[in-house]
Amino acid sequence: MLKRFAFAVALLAATAAMAENQLGGLRPDTPLAEESEAPQIPAVVNSDVRQVRNYPDQPPIIPHKIDNYQIDLNVNKCLSCHSRTAVEASQAPMISVTHFMDRDGQTLGTVSPRRYFCTQCHVVQHDAEPPVANGFLDVDSVLDHIIGAGEEGQ
Repeated sequence: MLKRFAFAVALLAATAAMAENQLGGLRPDTPLAEESEAPQIPAVVNSDVRQVRNYPDQPPIIPHKIDNYQIDLNVNKCLSCHSRTAVEASQAPMISVTHFMDRDGQTLGTVSPRRYFCTQCHVVQHDAEPPVANGFLDVDSVLDHIIGAGEEGQ
């Protein structure tokens, strides 16, 4: 019991020391007891170019600014371009047919209430460098690595 307590205290002390000496990340060179200056908010990418998805079922990224878009119980500005009836005039991609399905998989005539608030899944892209290192590989890179490793072993 005493060994577990000593281990827990040592682990807590090590964690506190690491937090105090953080390098990089979201709080570079700022001790936890102090408040750092907030970084400038990066600009929104406004290219209208569709981005490649990083993993299956990833919601598409919004490739344009949505400042002042009203999305509430009464109005959804997104649907003025992306609804089934507006895409011919707007040339915007239509929302997925899955957005017209209820919980039971029944197709509805209008957008399902659970898919009505677009920004709960879809986000705009910002022109920013990641604040921390990221080793994420998209599914195609993983498959290329696996297939390449398999060919080397032959």
